[in-house]
Amino acid sequence: MDIIIEEQQGMLWVAATDRGRIESLEVDPVHERVRWGAIYWAKITRIDATLDAAFLDLDGEDSGILYARDVRYKDKKGQLVKGGNQPIGKLLRPGEFILVQAKQSYLEPEFEDNRKFEDKSPVMSMDVAIQGRYLIYTPLDDSNRISSRIKDKKLRKQLEEMIAGIQDIQGCILRASAANTQSDHLIREGKILKAIWDGMTEHAEGNETKLIMEGPDALQRALSDNADQQIRTIEVVIMEHYQTAEDWCELFAPELHVKIKPVELSNATTDLALFEHHDLIRPIGAFFQPYTVLPGGGNVLIQDTAALTAIDVNRGADKNSNLQVNLEAAAEIARHIRIRNLGGIIMIDFLKAKDEKERKALLTQMENLLNDDPCTVQIHGFTKLGLLELTRQRRTPTLEERAGYMFEEA
Repeated sequence: MDIIIEEQQGMLWVAATDRGRIESLEVDPVHERVRWGAIYWAKITRIDATLDAAFLDLDGEDSGILYARDVRYKDKKGQLVKGGNQPIGKLLRPGEFILVQAKQSYLEPEFEDNRKFEDKSPVMSMDVAIQGRYLIYTPLDDSNRISSRIKDKKLRKQLEEMIAGIQDIQGCILRASAANTQSDHLIREGKILKAIWDGMTEHAEGNETKLIMEGPDALQRALSDNADQQIRTIEVVIMEHYQTAEDWCELFAPELHVKIKPVELSNATTDLALFEHHDLIRPIGAFFQPYTVLPGGGNVLIQDTAALTAIDVNRGADKNSNLQVNLEAAAEIARHIRIRNLGGIIMIDFLKAKDEKERKALLTQMENLLNDDPCTVQIHGFTKLGLLELTRQRRTPTLEERAGYMFEEA
């Protein structure tokens, strides 16, 4: 896999490609107000009993909202207590300062078309987590555990055996990428993440709101999400991006240092020149279209509505069976869900299955494909009308919201 880093009028673009085919695409838009994973020393401005939530001043400019379910604190015995069992007004009070983390990215309001009414402000959580390459450090929870996103029983057992033999780190969640990693690498990363937390908490004091740590940028997300892939090159044309990649690799992936490759182009200062060099402009543009054509001749229509995303599979002129078309469509749908960064309820109308055996084969295919998604995806099965229903909890707004208007100008 190749990681290709570009910039467009201040926007950071990072594409992960496999043999020239885009497998993931991350963008940091200039109109992003709050980044996913950002940590703030925030002030509670008021308590809303109706919403059972606290409104926060994050940094003097941006505000946030903290629901009772996302409250975390340690009791007198040092035990972690999760909110939600009692009104937030009994746990927090106006004027109090607390450490919170953004659960999702938040754009300028005019760029988010489908934000729910209760999410007019960035949703925050006191359940702070710091993401590494193989681990997620959760300082409020001393136990080590396996990511709940990992469904494969064999993989979970393998990771459980690994974690049972590690005594030198606490409060870490093992990601799927840790499966083929040596224990000393995990211990090293766990200590790095703890050191980041220790350094950060020194700033969690005083009577002034502030951004303590920015969330992972597009490059850091791309490198972290593809940690279990064999990375061939990390290509850059701007030296600032080289430094960012080098800093991340120094902490989490020393062996990738040699993979960072500055590329010399005659038009290097042109926006997306490196993407143009790799013929990625047109493929990226396809992700802003409401359809995609399958290799066998069929097509997939993708329609986003306020309530859900509807995906329709259509047969082309090919002579493949319904199952063959559906399996081909499943691979492309999983890829588009990931790259377009679709979220919420997703309903997929596949071609009619011949029998229950075909339906199970299709369901198994989707489960395997969606296991590679960096966001939490739940497959709820087929409805009575034969639609496959799934939900996806995304970290950032859709690709269209983040970059659609800019890409049209490229």
